[in-house]
Parts: sequence; structure tokens; C-alpha cells
Amino acid sequence: MCGIVGYVGDRQAQEVLIEGLSRLEYRGYDSAGVCIADAGGRMRIKKSKGRLAVVADMLKASPIPGNTGIGHTRWATHGEPSDENSHPHKSRRVAIVHNGIIENHRALREKLVKKGYGFLSQTDTEVAAHLIDYYYSGDPLEALTKAANALEGSFALAVMFDSKPGEIYAVRSQSPLVIGLGEGENFIASDIPAVLKYTREYLLPASGQIAKVTKDSVEVFGFDGESAEAQKIHVDWDTEAAEKGGFDHFMLKEISEEPRALGDTLGPRVTGGKVRHEIFKLTDREIRGLRKIHIVACGTAMHAGMIGKKLIEAWSRVPTDVDIASEYRYRNPILSADDLVILISQSGETADTLAALRLAKSRGAYTLAVVNVVGSSIAREADDVLYTYAGPEIAVASTKAYSVQLLAMVMVALRIADAKKTLPPEEIAGTINSLQTLPELVREQTQRSGEIKEIAKGLEKTRNMFYIGRGMDYALALEGALKIKEISYIHSEAYAAGELKHGTISLIEQGSPVVAIATVSDILDKTAANIREVASRGAKVTLICREKDVGRFDPCDSVITLPDVPDLLIPIVAITPLQLLAYHAAVLRGCDVDKPRNLAKSVTVE
Repeated sequence: MCGIVGYVGDRQAQEVLIEGLSRLEYRGYDSAGVCIADAGGRMRIKKSKGRLAVVADMLKASPIPGNTGIGHTRWATHGEPSDENSHPHKSRRVAIVHNGIIENHRALREKLVKKGYGFLSQTDTEVAAHLIDYYYSGDPLEALTKAANALEGSFALAVMFDSKPGEIYAVRSQSPLVIGLGEGENFIASDIPAVLKYTREYLLPASGQIAKVTKDSVEVFGFDGESAEAQKIHVDWDTEAAEKGGFDHFMLKEISEEPRALGDTLGPRVTGGKVRHEIFKLTDREIRGLRKIHIVACGTAMHAGMIGKKLIEAWSRVPTDVDIASEYRYRNPILSADDLVILISQSGETADTLAALRLAKSRGAYTLAVVNVVGSSIAREADDVLYTYAGPEIAVASTKAYSVQLLAMVMVALRIADAKKTLPPEEIAGTINSLQTLPELVREQTQRSGEIKEIAKGLEKTRNMFYIGRGMDYALALEGALKIKEISYIHSEAYAAGELKHGTISLIEQGSPVVAIATVSDILDKTAANIREVASRGAKVTLICREKDVGRFDPCDSVITLPDVPDLLIPIVAITPLQLLAYHAAVLRGCDVDKPRNLAKSVTVE
């Protein structure tokens, strides 16, 4: 998400920080800032909403001399993009920058206010700054270990103390962090590209480690304060490869980030076997009074909405429609004050979705935005907003953003069911327990790239292919087919498997590739019959199903197995192999995976 750079050495820190942050601009950001200390420990901050160039111009006009500093580019997760919410954040004796999400920031904020700390921002980062200051009595390591153990969530911090000039401290809990090793200088960064100009030697602190960094040394400790070791690596990447984390394309890197994105989106929203009520503002009474729910979105987000419809109706029994945003306002939808309209958009700037939002509000419906970009137009104009924490997506084809949209739909559906008492508490708790296993299960799917590449080899010369499924599998089939279209340029269509005999099966011929998704437990036999129908006409079938169900199907040309996950949650696991299949097909066909022709990341015009 956010970009971190730190420097200690003999150079002027501001030059290194701006250079490093510029190397992280590909990640996307909404504000930037630096904190630089002089030899006496005096720390001065320059920061601003907007582009890094704004801060660079500030430093040109009014340089900050000093050889130690930390810098940051922010992708907002708590608090809208603003000067006040920009990093670095400073407490009395401490300055920090942060990448990640602190889940218990509200409780810590209340505690610190009672201790006399005042807050200037809406961020979880300022909470961490004050907490470290609260524990600080002259020993940085002691303060950082106490704070790190009190913080919950995923976070990487770069920290400076005014009484410790020439020192930077790095704290890592899950979020990425590297330490660049130089001669008479050392670096901290969230990503290798930030400091690749200066060194190719790095330490990789493990989650749960703290590093004390000076210009001549790096010492590593555990969160228990005991000495520890960090892995040392040498990289030979060029800058472009480094931006991709060693992956060949941003799309593949972003697929690999799905487990982290799922964990970040889920963690702050569940507690005690329930979804937190504050994930949106409607009270239990208002939720019980809902007449109807409308889900409105475009493209990939609309496919997530189709899954959302199934979840909401299954768990809460509230009638739910899904509409393509570009069609919604032209069909004169029937809306009332007792309706909830959910708008899904990765960017929060999708023109058709924004227009649908304005129509819904004009007719008195309550609007909830599910978006990935804090402060975006849809987020600002909706009555309520549920942010997903995918972080920036560079590839045009959406992958990790779709996964967390599915997760958001699960949490919305569970919250509604809890308020309406349509699911018993123990079933909700059991579902949340299953949700918490998904990041690791998805991680296992991301590691099957080689296996799925072999299946994709059969698509190199393909001109047409088909995806089939029933129920939620049909929604997954639509997204799988869209991914193939977007990046490999194979003409692909998704069909509800039960509709094959109503015309579509006439298109099946010898060798036609068919991806058959079969995860809906109570209709597996029906889907098996549909698979048999296309196979008997010469289709080359790739089956996607749970490992335990493979025996219920006739032998297929290839099989991608899934773990035993509940039906209503399995789309979050099943989508990853479909994304990988599209990715490898595109690579094998020589396509520009990250920038497919004629497409844009965000569609901001009709």
C-alpha cells in the first residue's frame, strides 16, 4: 500500500528520500512527506496532499539539512487524503511513517486521549506515534517492543527519536520491509526499488522483528527485545523487475498479494465471532426495515455483486437485485427510502457507477459504497462507505481488488443476517472462523502457477472458449471468461450450464476448450451431466472442483482441485486459479498482460 523510505549516512537525506519515494510512485499514492533530523536530533517535517513533486518543490524552496530521515507516500486507509493525514506523524519525541493497518487503533486512541495526548489526524498511524512516545523513557528498543506488542494488525514502521540522532528504527509485523546495506550508509524501504540505486545488498527482517539502523551498523531484535538474525539477500534486478517484486508482470505480483489483501480487509472488521456493527452505519432496526437491496457495478465489480446477491439472499432473505451500472439509471429503477443501494468500484471513480449513486440518492435510497480508494468520488458522495484494503493495482485486469470485493460482500451479508436474526450466532461465528482460514488457502492457490501454466499451454492457438457453471459458479464463470478476454484476446463466453441445450451447445465442436466450475454442492450431479454433454461433443474440458468431489465427475482433460471450503465462501478461493489461467494464457500468446489493448484501469467517462 504505502511507500516507506529511510536513510542514515553522510549524504543529505532529503535527496535520498525524494529519489527513493519517486521509485515507489508506481504503487499509487495520494500524499507524501519527509521528516529529517539534524545532528542535534531536531526533527523537521515537510508533507502535503497530492503528488510527490509538491514536497520536492517545498524542499527546493526551503531545504532541510540533515543526514538522517524517513519519507512516505500514502495510500489512504484511515482518513481521507489531506495534509493533516499525510505522513510522517510526530508525537512529542517521536516521528514515524507507517505501511499497513492497525486494527485496534480506536481502543488505543481512547486510552491515549485519557493520558493527555491530542490528535491532529484521523489516521491509525498517529495512534502508533503517540503510543511509542507514551512508552518512551530513553530506551527506544524498550518503547518499540512495548508498542509493537500492543498494536494489532499488519504494520511496518520507520521511527526516529529526537534524543537519538543518527538512528532509525524499523519495526515489521507482516507488512513488507527491507533494509538496504551500504558503505557508511544504510537504508529502510517498503520495497527494493526505492533504494536499488544505492545498493543491491539487503536484510529481510522477519515479521515480529525490530531493527536499529545507523550509518555503520544494523542490529536486529525480536518483539521480546532479544537479539535476532535477519535473512540477507543480494539482488541483480533492474528497476523495472524490482518494482514487480521479481515477478514478470504486475498482474502476477498482484495475484500473489491476494492473501495479504484478504487479511487486511477482514482483520479490522471481525471480532468475537461477529462482524463489527460499524462496518456500515445502519442500525439493527434500520437493517430490519430494509425492503430491498440493489447492487450496482460495472465489469469485474458487477461479478462480485452477483456473488453478493447470492450471499445476502441466502443468509438474510432480503430481496436483492444486481444491475450493470451503465443500464441502471436508464431503466427508471423503483426505489424507496427503505432500500439499500450498494455501489461497488475499485477506483471509486467509475463514471456509470457514480451516476447510479447520484440517482439512488436523489430518490431517497440509502447508499453504501464498496471502494478501494479513500476519498474517491463515490466514497465521498455515498451515505456510507466500506473500504477494501487491496492497495494499489497497477495491472489493468483486476485481481486482488476483486477478491476483497467478494470478501466485503460476505461481511455485508453477515452483518445484515446478524441484525435480522436470520442466522443463529453460532453459524455466523463458524462462518467467520472459516473466513479467517481463507488467506492461507488462497496463498496455497497462488503457489500453483506452474501447474496451471501447463493447462494454459492448450490455449495458445485457441480462438474461442467457454466457461460453464451453475449458481455462484456461473458468476465465477463470468469473471473467468472476462479475464481471458481482457488479457489474452481469446473470445470467451460464460454460460449457465443448465442453459447449454437452449442453443449454446451448438457451438461446441471437436477440441473446443471448456472450463467447467463445479463447487455448488447440492447440484454437482446436474453440473456433471452438463459436463458430460459438452465432452460427448468433443470439448476439451478443464474441471474446477473440490478435491473430495473429483470422483463424482467423468474423467476430464485436466482438473484443478480446491480445498474443502463452504459453498458460499469458495468463490474467494476458486477465483485465483481462474486468474492464473488467464494470466498464463496471455503470456503464452505474447500479449501485453499488464496493459491490454483498448482498456483503461478506471473508466471515468460513459
